[in-house]
Amino acid sequence: MFRVQTPRKKSWSHMSTDASYEVHPTQAEPPFVLAIDVGSSSVRALLFDRFARSIQSCHARQSVTFETQTDGAAVINADLLLEVTWNCIDEVLSKANSLVKDIVGVGNCTLVSNILGLDKMGSAITPIFTYADTRGMDDVAILRNQMDENETHQRTGCILHPSYLPVRFHWIRRVHPELWERVSHWMTIGEYMLFKLFGETAVSYSVASWSGMLNRHKLVWDDQFFNLLSIPSGALSKLVDLDVKWCGLRKPFTDRWPGLVNTPWFPAVGDGAAVNVGSGCLDRQCLAITMGTSTAIRVLLDDVPKIPQGLWCYRLDQNASLLGGALSEGGNVLEWLNHIFQMKETTEFESELTKMLPGEHGLTFLPLLAGERSPGWIGSARGIIAGLSLATEARDIYHAGLEALACRIGLVYERVISAIPHDAKVVVSGGVLLHSPLLRQILSDVLGAPISTFPFSEPSSRGISMLVLRSLGIVPDLGTFPCKIDDVVHPDPENHKRYQEIIRRQTELYQQMILEDRT
Repeated sequence: MFRVQTPRKKSWSHMSTDASYEVHPTQAEPPFVLAIDVGSSSVRALLFDRFARSIQSCHARQSVTFETQTDGAAVINADLLLEVTWNCIDEVLSKANSLVKDIVGVGNCTLVSNILGLDKMGSAITPIFTYADTRGMDDVAILRNQMDENETHQRTGCILHPSYLPVRFHWIRRVHPELWERVSHWMTIGEYMLFKLFGETAVSYSVASWSGMLNRHKLVWDDQFFNLLSIPSGALSKLVDLDVKWCGLRKPFTDRWPGLVNTPWFPAVGDGAAVNVGSGCLDRQCLAITMGTSTAIRVLLDDVPKIPQGLWCYRLDQNASLLGGALSEGGNVLEWLNHIFQMKETTEFESELTKMLPGEHGLTFLPLLAGERSPGWIGSARGIIAGLSLATEARDIYHAGLEALACRIGLVYERVISAIPHDAKVVVSGGVLLHSPLLRQILSDVLGAPISTFPFSEPSSRGISMLVLRSLGIVPDLGTFPCKIDDVVHPDPENHKRYQEIIRRQTELYQQMILEDRT
């Protein structure tokens, strides 16, 4: 049973107009929220006050790494990931000290999509299969022969791709049938966290929408996939909205975190949805672009009657849809370039590149080093650099890489703005974009639109704190929170024209890759 606490309500009429995102512990205003972000490169835990301001020094971060193999595997050990999460919570609570007594809620967001299998005893018998695991490409073709993919896309918001559960489940049944039979319950890392803490679990509409198994119109598990894949009834968790909460930690967590024993915990939210909330992109007038390891372009809408080709449609909650696209390329491409050329500091390097015209290097770079998601969804796609010569230097390839990332974002951007006002504000966040003024300028030039920078480095965690404060009734709605946007970059019209030509060349190279792959 779900045990619900009565939320502590306080008047919002005296809210500060200060839009800063961090506050000293002595100036933080209770009640507080503990926000946990289980990401693809790290786990973070932060403490926020009632104005969704991060409390300085009350935070923790530990790195995580996918276990990868050449066959496309990208998995994580579930119990090790939870232990990293518990350690981050330990650290924040230790730093918070006397503030712990005023923590009124715990929320979290996670990387999506992900899935792991538990046996009848509740033990994890599979690793966490992550969105980056590309095994199952053969199963895409099999499923396409058994259903109408366009209809499935409109019904579930997802296309057939190894990152989603229909293909993942089909692959597991086909390649590991004995494992499939042993699994009693499939759940995400956020559900597994609740299961360990409370002995029961559920999955939010938000996280479920990233699975490809949710009927986005009816907000129920999709019967067609359940029947096609012979998924037993009860193998997936109960669906809930974001205001459902759990109270009463089990041992050993009652001893580990006595200050949180009766504090309500909320179900996990998809990390992309949390970023939109945290960066103030709450409606169709504001589009969010985030670049970390990978990249995403998203906009929150009341409803999406028809999903443009190449995009997905997920959920924030039962009332708000999240339309957009995700690119497997992002900071991972720049890390690869830094590794290849042994670059330790790119600041001076980037200052040189600001003097170069778009495409001056003469290269065409297809940055699909980790396969493709949006907009073409070819998981087996690979990167290509064309136009190399003896005159090509490291800075040319690096510059081409920055431009290539921006041009790929531009392809998805054009599809997203077909469904929203063309004058919608563009807000960028994520460590890669925050630390590269050059990339922000290139992106603005590619899009032909001004872009604004969300200056706080943890928008997803901030979004979680905002959602918890709303669920507890401490704030009336998400629009209550101030959102200060910095550093507006304006496009150069001439550069925008040049980038259209680069996009054309990149598209031709992409089409050639597809043709060669099929032959």
